[in-house]
Amino acid sequence: MDFDPVLLSRLQFAWVIGWHILLPAFTVGAAAYIAVLEGFHLATGREVYLRVSMFWIRIFSVAFGMGVVTGVVMPFQLGTNWSRYADATSNVLSPLFAYEGLTAFFLEAGFLGVLLFGRKVVPRWTHFFAALMVATGTLFSSFWILSANSWMQTPAGYEIIDGRFYPTDWIAIIFNPSFLPRLAHTVVAFFITAGFVVLGTGAYLIRRGQFLAEGRTMLSMTLWLLTVLVPLQIFLGDHHGLNTLEHQPAKLAAIEARWDTARKIPLTLLAIPDERTESNRAAIEIPGLGSLILTHKLDGEVKGLKDFPPDQRPPVAIPFFGFRIMVGCGMLMLGVVLLGGWLRWRGRLVETRRFLLLCLLVSPIGFIAVIAGWAVTEVGRQPWTVYGLLRTAQSVSPSLTGRDVAISLLAYTTVYLIMYPVGLLLMLRIIRAGPGSPAGDVATIAAGRPEAPVLAGAAFTEAREP
Repeated sequence: MDFDPVLLSRLQFAWVIGWHILLPAFTVGAAAYIAVLEGFHLATGREVYLRVSMFWIRIFSVAFGMGVVTGVVMPFQLGTNWSRYADATSNVLSPLFAYEGLTAFFLEAGFLGVLLFGRKVVPRWTHFFAALMVATGTLFSSFWILSANSWMQTPAGYEIIDGRFYPTDWIAIIFNPSFLPRLAHTVVAFFITAGFVVLGTGAYLIRRGQFLAEGRTMLSMTLWLLTVLVPLQIFLGDHHGLNTLEHQPAKLAAIEARWDTARKIPLTLLAIPDERTESNRAAIEIPGLGSLILTHKLDGEVKGLKDFPPDQRPPVAIPFFGFRIMVGCGMLMLGVVLLGGWLRWRGRLVETRRFLLLCLLVSPIGFIAVIAGWAVTEVGRQPWTVYGLLRTAQSVSPSLTGRDVAISLLAYTTVYLIMYPVGLLLMLRIIRAGPGSPAGDVATIAAGRPEAPVLAGAAFTEAREP
């Protein structure tokens, strides 16, 4: 049986990066939250901030370790499955990936050690500084990875010589036309994703009736943050859409399942796109609103897919439905935030158990929105790896066979379906155990003596005295 190596390679890369993106979607926001908690503890001396910080540091470390393992896999795939792409783009993209490793990964990995093991051996301000550096490292990682991805979406600052891209302007490459809107939209999405995880965890602790101070701190702090970030994300998403309209009109046409170029177009809420007949079935539309939202003009023109050759159109169904899933998640998030604000104003935020249950149920909603948004971005870029310049079918390794990819895809599927549930169960065990003691009491053994007396403060001092 023959397998298509292009299709299988795309499925394999989607499988690997789809699982991987869940981890930075949490760790970027979680690192920033930990840094805020450490700062509050340093400024106020309140132990509750320390307990909450230590709790999330343990969870963060598990997610970070999983992220490193799954992140390392992706560069290897570029060499094994996508060598033509790697050969053509390496002069531009390799430095961006290298900067991500140099400025982000080592910063995160180095200072995470201080966060995990340095609580008793460094001053408070140093521990706060380490938390800031870890958070900064996650943002640096987002910066360079999204710069590389955005260049693939809207290439700039290059010249092509003998089929290879060569840099001519690094500023234009890094700050390509879609980079800043995509960076802002993605980072805020990551913050919101982590925020809803924290919100749900705080609600869970309150509903259990244990660790109430910690649960209230998580719930209250995060709800204030989400009150700002969720409306901001709607604005950023709109700005990103205007950028897509300008630079990737075929992608926007697929997102809206818009077949014919027109002005004063309706807003399509739902439909069943039919690529064979180039039409929509069972469409639910609001007249005239599409142009206003998409172009900010009542008579704004939106290009249709028929304006593009059939072999240059992206698939329609995935961007169309993925975008609506993402927007639906955003509206639900906004509803939760508004309800939480109203309950806070009424003084019933912590006492309303149904709202706490709602927070718990929607805690994974950010991950759903991130995956849906990623599918819209990447599938909407097809059939190109470098938009308009290098086709996906021309990017795979020349000697690759479908059998090779099928075997590796099966291996990745098996490993990930073992690793991710185990990691999730470990994090859920930490959540179930709740925030521990911040003092780090000296462990004892059955004899009643310290487990490590030489390292136990006063005992260590006495041991050094003659």
